[in-house]
Amino acid sequence: MSMPIYLDYNATTPVVPEVAEAMQPFLHTLFGNLSSSHAFGQAARKAVAAARAEVAALIGARSDDVIFTGSATEANNLALLGVARALPEKRHLVVSAVEHPAVMRPAQHLRESGWTVTVVPVDTTGRVSPRDVAAALRPDTALVSVMHANNEVGTLQPIAEIAALAHANGSLMHTDAAQSAGKVAIDVAALGADLMTLAGHKMYAPKGIGALYVKSGTPLEPVLFGADQEHGLRPGTENVPHIVGFGAAARLARASLPRATVRLAALRDALHEGLRAAVPGLQLNGHPVERLPNTLHVSFPDVTGKELLGAVAETVAASVGSACHADADAVSGVLAAMGVSPQRARGAIRLSVGRYTTENEIEAAVRALSVAWQRVSGRTSRPSS
Repeated sequence: MSMPIYLDYNATTPVVPEVAEAMQPFLHTLFGNLSSSHAFGQAARKAVAAARAEVAALIGARSDDVIFTGSATEANNLALLGVARALPEKRHLVVSAVEHPAVMRPAQHLRESGWTVTVVPVDTTGRVSPRDVAAALRPDTALVSVMHANNEVGTLQPIAEIAALAHANGSLMHTDAAQSAGKVAIDVAALGADLMTLAGHKMYAPKGIGALYVKSGTPLEPVLFGADQEHGLRPGTENVPHIVGFGAAARLARASLPRATVRLAALRDALHEGLRAAVPGLQLNGHPVERLPNTLHVSFPDVTGKELLGAVAETVAASVGSACHADADAVSGVLAAMGVSPQRARGAIRLSVGRYTTENEIEAAVRALSVAWQRVSGRTSRPSS
């Protein structure tokens, strides 16, 4: 079976051979529980410590400040609900209008529990204004949570400016960096993050492993209860093979930066230029400059994104938005927050390139998408003005 060109790296990534190889011994021979005192446990403990150091190094953190979780969703829940448990007297949360459901749903839970949640808007590029965050802050604001990069349109947020405002107000700063880690250089100190979420499967590690950076001294309480693993913040026997894989992926990502950023941006831009030349009226969604190097979110005229992707399903694998939203026919909440018209939003698709994307694949994808657009829209190709 011939597989289509994969342009959905923001949804998930394959496990690369180096990561799979690093994991293998901990699936078969070095299978110990790191809480055990014997040789098998010691081997697991050493491997997890090494992986923790690699994940920490990717974001410029201390090893002791990295907590492994079962996913980025769990890490986001621990960040928001854990701060709420630790600071019950505050009872105010600030989030952006384009957060992932893994942040929005915990925020909604806090609202239902009596917290006040302020949702700050974004501009037409999907970017949060620090001024709007400043206006939203209150004396009882416990936490500001703004994602580092949007998973749909790729817009990067001014986290350092927002964090400085939060800290001046006596509030904590959390950022979901699941989409940006491994694609752009990240330094938690420069960003001013007290908490940062990471996802293994967005950077060529397995699904089912995530991490939360917790700056030393940050008030945080567990939201799950059991034994005292992960500094007492995330109980449960550690998933040693996946943690080792995450560490290997972090090491590879750090070694490839910034070359990978430049390569991804070149592929993304070639894809954009090809489509723009072939599809009159194509519109870019998201910030034209401050965005992920691998993400191209565009709206095609006179078709729906679902129709277009259905027409190229055997050739191109992409998505109309976040893979975490069940209703593919609904207008994206991110695009709605950006003020994109319903008609333009319905014609939107997200194309995201990655480690294995080639120039030949970009050319083939441009041909397939442009021909499908002509057929589905009922239009013939004509030169763009």
